[in-house]
Parts: sequence; structure tokens; C-alpha cells
Amino acid sequence: MKKVTLLLALCAFATTSFAQTTPTTEVKKRDNGTTKVVTKTGKTNVGQALDNTADAAGNVAKKAGTAVKKGAKKTSAAVKQGSQKISGKAKDGTEKMEAKTE
Repeated sequence: MKKVTLLLALCAFATTSFAQTTPTTEVKKRDNGTTKVVTKTGKTNVGQALDNTADAAGNVAKKAGTAVKKGAKKTSAAVKQGSQKISGKAKDGTEKMEAKTE
């Protein structure tokens, strides 16, 4: 059991280390001869916005799918109930007709 726990912890640590991006360093040289060092870590605003949009689209699709599924269940229940009512009335009608003909 200890080995399994240790293995899971190792895998989780390895996964998180791969998920992090390594910082990149840019050195920009200005016209006056000075240099500017820029370190970038993580995603840019545009990259984060794209990820957020993809997540939002997934959420909308999931909600739409749930709504369609719920609507289909309600419709099938209503159809089943309606058909049972009609079936019952048809049986009553045939029983009355048979009683009259006898």
C-alpha cells in the first residue's frame, strides 16, 4: 500500500512539473545602447483568453446537452402518459360498444 501511495505521489509531482512552463528571458537592446531584460512566465493575456473561451464553450455545450436530455425525458414521459390515457379510453369505448351489441 505504501508503494502504491508513493507511486501516485511521484506521478502527481511529475505531472505538475511538466504542466509548468519554463520562464523565458529576452534581452532587448535599445537605441541608446542600454539593454532591457524581460522574463516571461506562463501564458500571455491572449493565450489565457483563448483557454477561457474554450472552457466557456465546453460549459455551454455541456449545459445545452443537459437541457436537451432533460427535454427529451419530459417529452417521452408526456407521450407515454398521453398514450396510456388514449389506450384507456379506447378500451372503455370498445367495452361500451360490446355491451350495446350484446
